[in-house]
Amino acid sequence: MAAPAVEATAATALRSVILRARKAAERVGRDPERVRVVAVSKTKPVSLIRQIYDAGHRCFGENYVQEFIDKAPQLPEDIEWHFVGHLQSNKAKTLLAGVPNLAMVHGVDGEKVANHLDRAVSSLGRHPLKVLVQVNTSGEASKSGVEPSSVVELARHVNRHCPNLVFSGLMTIGMPDYTSTPENFRTLTNCRAEVCKALGMSEDQFELSMGMSGDFEQAIEMGSTNVRVGSTIFGPRDYSKKST
Repeated sequence: MAAPAVEATAATALRSVILRARKAAERVGRDPERVRVVAVSKTKPVSLIRQIYDAGHRCFGENYVQEFIDKAPQLPEDIEWHFVGHLQSNKAKTLLAGVPNLAMVHGVDGEKVANHLDRAVSSLGRHPLKVLVQVNTSGEASKSGVEPSSVVELARHVNRHCPNLVFSGLMTIGMPDYTSTPENFRTLTNCRAEVCKALGMSEDQFELSMGMSGDFEQAIEMGSTNVRVGSTIFGPRDYSKKST
């Protein structure tokens, strides 16, 4: 269980992040309501997530399937859960069955995982699932995601061949050196333009998931609609508790 002082600090940090996000949107003439702050709670205890929930926040993200399905049932059903990052195909149905209120998957990085998610949604009889295609904008071998040149092909596959999925946009994880992220963000916005043209989608309704604790304000200024903020809200990670 998180200590009361830690919980109070997290709630204060959340309010600061939301204010900073709003100001970043306003600086470039964007509607702040079009920006979603996903509080990424991986490795954090249920009690700390509940404190953020009690402070009024409803949008949370997790990265590890087992940890996710352990924690989600212990928390209110009106949470808007997001799965962030690489999802193994064989865990798609486990994730969806364990988190009925999963709102979006940030990280479809191939046709195989898209097909598994599509079949899982159908077999469970749940409403269509929003998904974002993950793009490897930094060219790092360690990063999941399709190459920018393959984005349209995967987006088209999800859109045409996965009737139980709602293709909603793109996501990326930039390089650890935050000075390089403007290039990563520009690459993703360029991919958005290509996908919208190919699929006849409006950029106004297109989701971009980019920006984390160190660069979320810049990401918002460059068009992000989802920023994934973890350590700035919850404090440093304890990866000894990581579950796959």
